[in-house]
Amino acid sequence: MARLRRGYADGPFGQIHYWDGERGKPLVLVHQAIMSANEYDYVFQPLLDRGIRPIALDLPGFGLSDPTGFAPTIADYAAAIPPLLDALGIDLAAIGGHHTGALVGNEAANLYPDRISACILGGPLLIPDNVRQALITDVVEREKAFTALPEAAHMVEVAKIRERYAAGTIGPARITDYVVQAMQAFAMGTYWYGHAAAFMYRQEGPLMALRQPTLILTNTGDMIYQAALEAHRMRPDFAFHAIEGGGIDILDQAPLEWADAAADFLDGVDY
Repeated sequence: MARLRRGYADGPFGQIHYWDGERGKPLVLVHQAIMSANEYDYVFQPLLDRGIRPIALDLPGFGLSDPTGFAPTIADYAAAIPPLLDALGIDLAAIGGHHTGALVGNEAANLYPDRISACILGGPLLIPDNVRQALITDVVEREKAFTALPEAAHMVEVAKIRERYAAGTIGPARITDYVVQAMQAFAMGTYWYGHAAAFMYRQEGPLMALRQPTLILTNTGDMIYQAALEAHRMRPDFAFHAIEGGGIDILDQAPLEWADAAADFLDGVDY
C-alpha cells in the first residue's frame, strides 16, 4: 500500500486534508460517506504504476478535514475541489468518486468545467422518490440517532454492519480501518451529513448536463448497480465498465481492476 504525501489546503469551510501522489496525470478522488480519503488506500499504487497522480481528499467533516458547521449539500462538498487544485498548482484535473463521491464529482464537473477534464462515476444514484424517502427515513435518521455507548458498543455496531456488507471479503484489520474512518466523522458531529446530502441530490439533471468525457465505473454486486445501468441508458455516450461481483467495498475487493479501468479511460483523455 503506497503512502502518499499528505497536506492541507485552505478551503471554503476551513482546512482540507489530502493525500497526493505528486507525479502523473492528476486524478482527484472523492470518497463515499461515512469514510475518508483512505477509502482509496489500495488503488493509490496501481494508479501511480499507470502514470496517474492520485489526489484523494477528505471531504469537509470527514477524515482530517474541518467540518462545514452546517449540514452541507453536494454542491457545498464540490466547492472544496477548486481550492485544492489551486493549492497544488493544478489548472485542470480529472475527478473520480465512489458513491457519495461520485455525486460530488458530477457536481464539481458541472460547477467548475474549466477545472475538470474528465469524470469517473463510481456508482451513480438514480432512484425513485419512494426509495429516496425510505433511505432518508432509514439510513439518515439512524445515523442522526447514532450515539456513543458503554464498552464501545457503538463501534462494534459499525463493525458488524460493515462485516455484513463485506460478506467475508474484507479482513478484520481493514474493517477496523472502516470503523476508525466513521468515528472521525462522529467526533466532529458530521456522522449523518454525507448520506443526507447524497439522498437529497437528484442526479438525473446533473448527469445529463455533464459535458466532459465520463466513465461509469461500477460493479455487479453493488447495491446500486441498477442505477449505474440506468445512468448508462440515459448517457450511452459515456464509457462503461462493470467489475464482476464485489459490493460497496469494491476499491478493496478489486483495486487492480478498478485502477486499470480508470487508467485505461484516462489514457484517452488529453489534459
